[in-house]
Amino acid sequence: MALQSVSPITHLLHSNCRSPTHPSSLRNGLFFVDFVGLYCKSKRTRRKFGASISRTLPQFVPNSTSTAKAVLDLQRADISSDESPAPPDFKPQKAANLEDIISERGACGVGFIANLDNKASHQIVEDALAALGCMEHRGGCGADNDSGDGSGLMTSIPWDLFDNWANSQGISSFDKFHTGVGMVFLPKDDGLGKEAKKVIVNTFRQEGLEVLGWRPVPVNTSVVGYYAKETLPNIQQVFVKVVKEENVDDIERELYICRKLIERTAQSESWGNELYFCSLSNQTIVYKGMLRSEVLGLFYSDLQSDLYKSPFAIYHRRYSTNTSPRWPLAQPMRLLGHNGEINTIQGNLNWMQSREASLKSPVWGGRENEIRPFGNPKASDSANLDSAAELLLRSGRTPEEALMILVPEAYKNHPTLSIKYPEVLDFYDYYKGQMEAWDGPALLLFSDGKTVGACLDRNGLRPARYWRTADNVVYVASEVGVIPMDETKVTMKGRLGPGMMIAVDLPSGQVYENTEVKKRVALLNPYGKWVKENLRSLKAANFHSATVMDNDAILRRQQAFGYSSEDVQMVIETMAAQGKEPTFCMGDDIPLAVISQKSHMLYDYFKQRFAQVTNPAIDPLREGLVMSLEVNIGKRRNILVVGPENASQIILSSPVLNERELDSLLKDPFLKPRVLPTFFDIHKGVDGSLEKTLNRLCEAADEAVRNGSQLLVLSDRSDELEPTRPAIPILLAVGAIHQHLIQNGLRMSASIVADTAQCFSTHQFACLIGYGASAICPYLALETCRQWRLSTKTVNLMRNGKMPTVTIEQAQKNFCKAVKSGLLKILSKMGISLLSSYCGAQIFEIYGLGKEVVDLAFCGSVSSIGGLTFDELARESLSFWVKAFSEDTAKRLENFGFIQFRPGGEYHGNNPEMSKLLHKAVRQKSETAFSVYQQHLANRPVNVLRDLLEFKSDRDPIQVGKVESAASIVLRFCTGGMSLGAISRETHEAIAIAMNRLGGKSNSGEGGEDPIRWKPLTDVVDGYSPTLPHLKGLQNGDTATSAIKQVASGRFGVTPTFLANADQLEIKIAQGAKPGEGGQLPGKKVSAYIARLRNSKPGVPLISPPPHHDIYSIEDLAQLIFDLHQVNPKAKVSVKLVAEAGIGTVASGVAKGNADIIQISGHDGGTGASPISSIKHAGGPWELGVTETHQTLIENGLRERVILRVDGGFKSGVDVLMAAAMGADEYGFGSVAMIATGCVMARICHTNNCPVGVASQREELRARFPGVPGDLVNFFLYIAEEVRGMLAQLGYEKLDDIVGRTDLLRPRDISLMKTQHLDLSYILSNVGLPKWSSTQIRNQDVHSNGPVLDDVLLADPEISDAIENEKVVHKSIKIYNVDRAVCGRIAGVVAKKYGDTGFAGQLNITFTGSAGQSFGCFLTPGMYIRLVGEANDYVGKGMAGGDMVVTPVENTGFCPEDATIVGNTCLYGATGGQIFVRGKAGERFAVRNSLAQAVVEGTGDHCCEYMTGGCVVVLGKVGRNVAAGMTGGLAYILDEDDTFIPKVNREIVKIQRVVAPVGQMQLKSLIEAHVEKTGSSKGSSILKEWDRYLPLFWQLVPPSEEDTPEACVDYEETAAGQVTLQSA
Repeated sequence: MALQSVSPITHLLHSNCRSPTHPSSLRNGLFFVDFVGLYCKSKRTRRKFGASISRTLPQFVPNSTSTAKAVLDLQRADISSDESPAPPDFKPQKAANLEDIISERGACGVGFIANLDNKASHQIVEDALAALGCMEHRGGCGADNDSGDGSGLMTSIPWDLFDNWANSQGISSFDKFHTGVGMVFLPKDDGLGKEAKKVIVNTFRQEGLEVLGWRPVPVNTSVVGYYAKETLPNIQQVFVKVVKEENVDDIERELYICRKLIERTAQSESWGNELYFCSLSNQTIVYKGMLRSEVLGLFYSDLQSDLYKSPFAIYHRRYSTNTSPRWPLAQPMRLLGHNGEINTIQGNLNWMQSREASLKSPVWGGRENEIRPFGNPKASDSANLDSAAELLLRSGRTPEEALMILVPEAYKNHPTLSIKYPEVLDFYDYYKGQMEAWDGPALLLFSDGKTVGACLDRNGLRPARYWRTADNVVYVASEVGVIPMDETKVTMKGRLGPGMMIAVDLPSGQVYENTEVKKRVALLNPYGKWVKENLRSLKAANFHSATVMDNDAILRRQQAFGYSSEDVQMVIETMAAQGKEPTFCMGDDIPLAVISQKSHMLYDYFKQRFAQVTNPAIDPLREGLVMSLEVNIGKRRNILVVGPENASQIILSSPVLNERELDSLLKDPFLKPRVLPTFFDIHKGVDGSLEKTLNRLCEAADEAVRNGSQLLVLSDRSDELEPTRPAIPILLAVGAIHQHLIQNGLRMSASIVADTAQCFSTHQFACLIGYGASAICPYLALETCRQWRLSTKTVNLMRNGKMPTVTIEQAQKNFCKAVKSGLLKILSKMGISLLSSYCGAQIFEIYGLGKEVVDLAFCGSVSSIGGLTFDELARESLSFWVKAFSEDTAKRLENFGFIQFRPGGEYHGNNPEMSKLLHKAVRQKSETAFSVYQQHLANRPVNVLRDLLEFKSDRDPIQVGKVESAASIVLRFCTGGMSLGAISRETHEAIAIAMNRLGGKSNSGEGGEDPIRWKPLTDVVDGYSPTLPHLKGLQNGDTATSAIKQVASGRFGVTPTFLANADQLEIKIAQGAKPGEGGQLPGKKVSAYIARLRNSKPGVPLISPPPHHDIYSIEDLAQLIFDLHQVNPKAKVSVKLVAEAGIGTVASGVAKGNADIIQISGHDGGTGASPISSIKHAGGPWELGVTETHQTLIENGLRERVILRVDGGFKSGVDVLMAAAMGADEYGFGSVAMIATGCVMARICHTNNCPVGVASQREELRARFPGVPGDLVNFFLYIAEEVRGMLAQLGYEKLDDIVGRTDLLRPRDISLMKTQHLDLSYILSNVGLPKWSSTQIRNQDVHSNGPVLDDVLLADPEISDAIENEKVVHKSIKIYNVDRAVCGRIAGVVAKKYGDTGFAGQLNITFTGSAGQSFGCFLTPGMYIRLVGEANDYVGKGMAGGDMVVTPVENTGFCPEDATIVGNTCLYGATGGQIFVRGKAGERFAVRNSLAQAVVEGTGDHCCEYMTGGCVVVLGKVGRNVAAGMTGGLAYILDEDDTFIPKVNREIVKIQRVVAPVGQMQLKSLIEAHVEKTGSSKGSSILKEWDRYLPLFWQLVPPSEEDTPEACVDYEETAAGQVTLQSA
């Protein structure tokens, strides 16, 4: 391995001069690999550290070239080239496949630079390359730490460079008005390359274009990483002359057709997937590759030439989380550079494919057929969005218009648009029904050579900053500070907010900001008139006011369609009474539907997918303003042609219809609706009947649509039920027809509506919509609501005041309301905001349906374990149907016991018998009792996938004495992340003490931790200690600290001291009970003690945001991991994920993000309170999750970097051994640990009434807590002994020897009730073993952040002396955007030594320059930090004290209060301190702030979101949705032009003028401090005219602050003499 020297060139050549070993890399005989992959390696950073820092580079030699083959694998489905243009014969490929899509994820850093005078210069190219180098940390590196995930540059064509080359070749100079330039990746092999060239030349010739020459692009391959070199294509440029066209658009269109024809011809060739056009254009060219960003300019020597000039450049750095980044997927694409993630990609691809038949435009002159297909499931989401935008552009749209159609903003209820720009609303309304939004977090940069621009998605979940200089250059970038800049020349600084766009028109030199761009586009056509005349709204109709059927008929239908009494009582009736989904707790411990012995509805085989890491979940509670459930019904016409008829549709405000609304749709003359009954006939036998009927149904649908019907209603309503005509499960019918119409190119012509009895829960609605239904009329559920309201029992309860009174109308409204909010939540879990984009997006995984069923009705969804055939499915439906006809069926609904355990119901893994046996074993410490417990587990019915497997060994048994000791096995055990608050203090501390005795690890959960627990006990007498008086069974030397401390999205109790005292830090991205949602703690569980630990208010319910505020994307997660390593360099950082298909991809990204541990939870775990549908229907089994994660990491050469931990329903040593064989190193126990400490599975955790005080905060119940730490110690030792016994049986001495050994597993010979078609080969497959043993992986050092600026500061003798001896010190230093999380490590050192408040010294540090992300994170009291310059996202994250000032440099060319100077999500989870910002902040300012005080001169959307304390002053404009979820603290906001009120979220806070004298003083003193510290001109003018400005301030007051002196005028009178606690 080569040592890196300081000179920038030699460190790029290290890939050539690797010597086999180097002394520093050998440590205990292992290769020690230090991964500093995400640290920027550019010249500028190296300067601070001098030559002393050398690094060993990892030496991975990949075991195979399998990744290499995958890299260029861009196959397209075969489409014969002689296809006739007539739509009837039109047969496109199958629906988009989820497997293809989830293996491709990306997230990145991007930007553009444009010269407004349209002057081309080489400087612009140089600046773009410099900016790319400073984005390095936003990208990912492969296992060789050297193949980047991709970077690239788009510029205008450098004609001077090419003319120069042409002259040297003896070709005449190019006519730049008629020449196209193609940048081509050709096959590596010379022979194949020649063939490819021949195809290209022939195609051009047929089209009448002349090929002028081929230019091999000069490249320097020595700078390419190992993996990238394996797949390095032959890169050439082709020059063609277009003679027959004059106008630029026609030339571009001709080149587009040629490219499409070449791609189509290439498909049939063996080398087809190795040919790729980066660009083929007369305007722009793209240089890109699978390279780290700083190497791009060295690889392509063209980019270094002074002749390479361009007036603009778009640059892009990719962080692909998938396994094998590929050359063609680097960006920019042909039109776009995209940073983000399209969550709806599967639906978008299906809809684009359905459109292919109907897309026509005169500009193509009848050649539409030659440019299909428009989408490609094998490519990335960015590539597909690019091809959709390109199609619109080449069909005559402007780039801005194309992006407004594809990525619309959240325009509904938008205060500014609706008042000032109504024509923009009309534009969006017009296109809404024609193009479903491509939804997900995205910053898009685009250019067609004439316009350069950028736009942000509707949520604004990606950073985008822009600035303009005096020499007329505009810059847009993901971060500020990427290009060295003379600040005095900057004339404007801003940021793009959610849904905003900026465009630069190069020929005219104009810059158009957001509303100007949109207004110009919207005025091109009379959209308002067309919408008014053609778009019809469905009028809301009243609900029925009496039942339609008698009780007997209702019961029979409920039985026939599979309702259980739990469904009716716990789900439907709760929703009708309360208008919200029912809550439950303790996870899902029943078998998967496919292995259950009970009949299940088809929906139960589907699990909802959810966002984790690669894209964020969004927040339906607090950020619902970007979400919408509207749907358009009717034909979706040709989007390439604009006209009034395109708007002829009906708009529904939501997909839930009542009976009368369905009737009015059926009467609509324009729609020509057809009703298709969905029953199958079994009087000739069951076999084959279901499949036959489905095929007939599809043909009927086909015929109806061809005859002009625009609405298909699938209905299982009938006057009489017939025993031999059972209903087809409605989901199957909807899916089959949806897929059939897509494949026949008819899907655009009609909408599908389901009129069904078999739909009542939110998950069921979501399934139907996800597989193609536009709306649902749940007639039996509504009838059930009416029956419940009219029943005598309900009437009596309401009369006696035992239940709030609701009318029959209200009960049905409540039911619909609950369904709607549940749907919003399901959409938001996947990060989708619009129902119209969710429709047909198939965001589900299937567990237990066979290939034939999936291919027919759910094509493209993942079903990895196979399962039921059509006939088996038919029998299952029939088992419900017959109940309606048999004589002996009870006169009331059966209770299947799916939710609550009951004798005779479904088997539950955690059942009363099991908990009794376990209590007996651990309390009596009796081995015989434990073996009875083991026997109980061994004899249980099949409950989880691993029950279908058993061990087989290739060795003879050995004596147990030879096996590793129980003491060393228990070190691998952890307990689950249960928060103090959800469970009682007694339980939490008992579990922690037990794990510390064993040397395992307990987990704090997301509620912080009491510092009293961090010191070992020394005062124990007879098992009792005055320090922890509520516990028994203690010993001296016990500590109650949790080794793993959790950082979740609520950041409750996360202080610098909490972080500095952790052994491990866990980032909770998802939890088994409800992945994709935040935790919740009911108000009655928030006691004074809990509130103190969480910095919140007693009695106020706490809701964590969904995991998105600083983990929007993979690069943000990498940043949070960096922050935690920064504040505590000794703690390993783990990331907790939940199993789902595609988790291997996510885990690879997390491993590249420098995590030390990855934890995979199964869907069946979870102890917290959650909505029933989340407990039951999200997440997958951990067996599949762990297998996929382990194997993907091995294929990527990343498995050695991370410890793999797994949890979810573990109960025994068998579970541990199974998990080990599947690849896990450590094992987590959640529910069972609670049971061992005394839980009796009453399953009422969410009510605060736990009978044994395990999960209650009530003192009198906590006094009943039976557990002692010793019980849990016994349990884990028994488990370890069981593991030892099994290892001895198998003949292995250590657990290490079986980790990843799936070859020791085989399927059990066991017959399942429902199907014999389960396929476990996925779990049993094997891709090899890690290069290190499990113990070596577990014992490696904590991953490092590499050399950081904090180390330089801490090494300064004055600073270290000031920390050591509490002195005062002053320092100044320069800072760059690559210096991230600065001050975090210093804060960690101070907090470890002095706690959160004990430091009496003063560290005054001044930084100048552009600070990287997380500047000033986790500051502690005594730190006074000043930044002169600007900062990026996450300023002051988690700060607990001290002072921070951010101010621009002296004499700037811009006005400071108008400029954005700090980024998004500042002060996230801050617990103290003050911050003063002279300038504006981005989105989500002060989110979850608990106690910090801030003054800022303007903010973006969602200011003060989830705030629980502290004070925020804004001296300027704010964005939408202020104070959403704000339950504590105060905000003062200046409103000079009366636009503030509509921007406030009124759900919680009240708005008032600043009338209380104490409040006026608080406001004035903060502004005075602001002026003194920042010299703010805005602040001083306010103070000068205080009496004029004071009445312009609004004060936002949440209920918990209403009685404080700052908010309450008559405070003195009410509380004279008893002023105890002012809110700071």
